[in-house]
Amino acid sequence: MNKSRKSTRQKRQNNLAKKIKRFIFFLALFAILGSLSLVFLFRYIPPPTSAFMLYQHFTDFKNDKGLVRIRYQWAAKENISPYIFAAVIASEDQRFYQHSGFDFNAIASALEERLNGRRLRGASTISQQVAKNLFLSPSRSLWRKGAEVWFTLLIELLWDKQRILEVYVNIAEFGDHLFGIESASRHFFDTPAKRLSAPRAALLAATLPNPKKFRTDHPSKYVLKKQQWILQQMKNLGYL
Repeated sequence: MNKSRKSTRQKRQNNLAKKIKRFIFFLALFAILGSLSLVFLFRYIPPPTSAFMLYQHFTDFKNDKGLVRIRYQWAAKENISPYIFAAVIASEDQRFYQHSGFDFNAIASALEERLNGRRLRGASTISQQVAKNLFLSPSRSLWRKGAEVWFTLLIELLWDKQRILEVYVNIAEFGDHLFGIESASRHFFDTPAKRLSAPRAALLAATLPNPKKFRTDHPSKYVLKKQQWILQQMKNLGYL
């Protein structure tokens, strides 16, 4: 009788284990196929929103602000000044066209600085920032970092470099509830993104990735100094 009960219990445990494994398998398959589909879809159509915009809404509700309007307007690459593409490359990712999503030279340099006692600086590429801003939350968990690697690989595999740049400047945060280069250009300079000059593009790029601290409308000495540095880098890279 006891052997029969143990046998029945063992069978139930085995069945439960199989169900859990099956559930994990299908969950992983759904995540893989879902992420592939999303990245492939956004290769061709403008993202209607981003994870960072949704997180902004969540933060507003959490702080009892209700539904605050987010200013976001998509602009196709032909309607964007080439200076803003040059400015973000000069400012954030000068090896953008040489790497495949991860700049291992920059990562090694950042780690070396940290080992020498200096503050750990960011080494994220533009591709990584697109992956994070479009699909993920601002959290810094190990899971989120792993997901960022996965989405970065997909983006580099399914998009070309120009599409990555186009999406990046369109979903980047340029101010409080202000996303995308078209909205930023019209808000700060009363001009469409297509007409942005090199100095204005460099000023906007100088506020990234923290435009709430480093503002375009009231630039600090640091932001103005960074703007001039970006302009010089644009010249060095042959964009001016």
